[in-house]
Amino acid sequence: MVTATAQGIPGDAINVGLVGARGDVVSAFHAAGWYPADPVTLRTSFEIIGSVLLDRSYKNAPVSPLYFDGRPEDLAFEKPAGTSADRRQHVRLWLVLQSGADGGPVWLGSASFDSGVTLSRDTGQVTHKIAPNIDEERNRLIEGLDNARTVLSISQVRGVGPTLNGRNGEGDPYYTDGEIWVATLISAGQKAPDPAKITSAPALIQMKDMMFAWSSFLK
Repeated sequence: MVTATAQGIPGDAINVGLVGARGDVVSAFHAAGWYPADPVTLRTSFEIIGSVLLDRSYKNAPVSPLYFDGRPEDLAFEKPAGTSADRRQHVRLWLVLQSGADGGPVWLGSASFDSGVTLSRDTGQVTHKIAPNIDEERNRLIEGLDNARTVLSISQVRGVGPTLNGRNGEGDPYYTDGEIWVATLISAGQKAPDPAKITSAPALIQMKDMMFAWSSFLK
């Protein structure tokens, strides 16, 4: 449940899941105010540098590719936190099942918050540093989709497991309770009448989350 860089270095942890067709996913992120990320090219790399240096808007700034199950992400979205592209919410998504237990396509993704821009130590390309609390970003993403009334239900499944001293492909530290929040999406063009029904985690998971929250606070 961890992504990898093109060089095979462990990357960001998988922490979100979505159930729905590709159109449902795109529609949900659009409704929540997110933008699809541009591909990484020489032009977009210069454009993101200009965005940061000149404090200029670039809502579709690229995200560097990561790999899961041997292939790069199928979709990537972002939501700026300010004018320029140096601070933003972002998520990469992989289609992992054409038909899951509920009959719909299943996507897994890694969500984190970009807190600044730097150069990749491996490629020299422009990349971002992530904020260490990736659970906060996971929760904010799913809650944002829910607030946009695009979610029918929310549940949890085990991901990477409790991690206090994780490192991604650029060496940025992160910590997580290790759970994946899974949102079942409503069909594109429709709106859920009420907030999503959240399936309670098993008692042992709740106890683990409480212990992890205490440990991360002490950290």
